[in-house]
Amino acid sequence: MTVRGWQPGSWREMPIRQVPDYPDQAKLNAMESRLASFPPLVFAGEARRLQQSLAKAGQGRAFVLQGGDCAESFADFRANPIRDTFRVLLQMAVVLTFGGSLPVVKLGRMAGQFAKPRSSDTETVEGTTLPSYRGDIINGPEFTAEARIPDPSRMEFAYMQSAGTLNLLRAFATGGYADLHEVHRWNLGFVQRSPLAERYQDLTARIDETLRFMAACGMSEAPQVRETDFYTSHEALLLPYEQALTRVDSTTDEWYACSAHFLWIGDRTRQPDGAHVEFLRGVKNPLGLKVGPSTDPDELVRLTEILNPENIPGRLTLISRMGASKIADKLPPLLRAVKRAGREVVWISDPMHGNTHTAGTYKTRSFDAILSELRGFFDAHQAEGTWAGGVHVEMTGSDVTECIGGAHKLSEADLSANYATFCDPRLNAEQALELAFLVAEELKARRPDGAALPLLAAQ
Repeated sequence: MTVRGWQPGSWREMPIRQVPDYPDQAKLNAMESRLASFPPLVFAGEARRLQQSLAKAGQGRAFVLQGGDCAESFADFRANPIRDTFRVLLQMAVVLTFGGSLPVVKLGRMAGQFAKPRSSDTETVEGTTLPSYRGDIINGPEFTAEARIPDPSRMEFAYMQSAGTLNLLRAFATGGYADLHEVHRWNLGFVQRSPLAERYQDLTARIDETLRFMAACGMSEAPQVRETDFYTSHEALLLPYEQALTRVDSTTDEWYACSAHFLWIGDRTRQPDGAHVEFLRGVKNPLGLKVGPSTDPDELVRLTEILNPENIPGRLTLISRMGASKIADKLPPLLRAVKRAGREVVWISDPMHGNTHTAGTYKTRSFDAILSELRGFFDAHQAEGTWAGGVHVEMTGSDVTECIGGAHKLSEADLSANYATFCDPRLNAEQALELAFLVAEELKARRPDGAALPLLAAQ
């Protein structure tokens, strides 16, 4: 049933933040009309299947892995980077599945993560002030007046790249690339070259034993072994684009945002009376909501009621992004408020965004701080009797040097070796997989009654 008083364009009547200033309104209107005539990128049935899987994560019967680029780049639209990020997410998922004995819901920050919120509308370099770079779907990263003008034609380019990325992801997920045997073989290479190899041998041995057992039972060719479900997600920031790709599902007569399976509201745009909340409350996709240290418990409960008025399991995921130094104080009151109100939510941890700092001219993140926030996230849920349902990371399949630490102990001096991001620093492939092994160790150590043991022993 359509939400009363809601239409795809009702957000235009609400206060809005993080909106680009398009100089040519007629050009913007024409692009919205053009996009509205294009085929959907994803389908309502896929979004419903994802919501069913997320409902299991909210009940402690699954674990969510959400990962990918801080912001996708038009320049990186090549098969190999897409393949490499997909591969690392599969590797992480296999490790988490065997470590936690839980199905893993795989969500890529891919095929649409082109827009980025900014703390300031402008940036100044050597005395010159220009509009901030807001992601390739809006303007260019080059520090020139021409590149920084918001251009509606970029939306069509983003749509085409998203369609191409989705086509490749679907082929990888169902065409044999996601075969559990192949993914496990990739992990073996990581274990052999990791300084923490001994810590990972037990888990890899368990995976080997399980795969041999499945082969002996004639299960090697089962679809669950050969294929995987993989979903896409991005922050629903650029609302003209999102509205243009919103469609009525022919089987239910309900509205779905067809730019991705899962859309989230950022920490800067989560105002209860704001445009972004207004738009997403009316679509039937499963939704995410970033929850930062400034979140008020009562307001959070109100947001859960606005975004999920029928309290449907799997509809709403709360993505905690507190920072390692704040999570112990800031997260527990939110967990208590949501639990006390009886709200159905999935809680996952984003240990990246609250732990960014500057090292010289580079933004970076410490692997130790990321682990510390994850430890605080799981400890808080254990104390409150709630379920820590997943992890949300910015990562890439490439060998970048953007985050310090990890088993190979990247230092600030290493950042310049391959610092490739235009936005926020990402874990590289080895750091991301190392994180998965460390989380898996603790998922394996959960007690049979389902209560979590403390996460991540000190490194």
